[in-house]
Amino acid sequence: MISVNQMSPRPLEPLAKRLLKGVIALELAGVFGAYALFHKMNNSQDFRNTMNKRFPSVLEVYYQSNEWAGIYGIRERDHQAWSAKQE
Repeated sequence: MISVNQMSPRPLEPLAKRLLKGVIALELAGVFGAYALFHKMNNSQDFRNTMNKRFPSVLEVYYQSNEWAGIYGIRERDHQAWSAKQE
């Protein structure tokens, strides 16, 4: 008969550590990816125009995050510039 002391969770420890490292790596990749996207949108009006056409909800989050941070007028300048290009 096997007692409780003989049943060790040791075989699962390496798997758990690998999974935890994988989750942490995915989290870091997500954070850096979000920062890179924000940085590109923050520096390029043309890229924001592309985002407006392809992923308008992502651009809306960008505008709102800037407005919550107290930075206003980006949305208006973008719409003004884009409407001037169409005319």
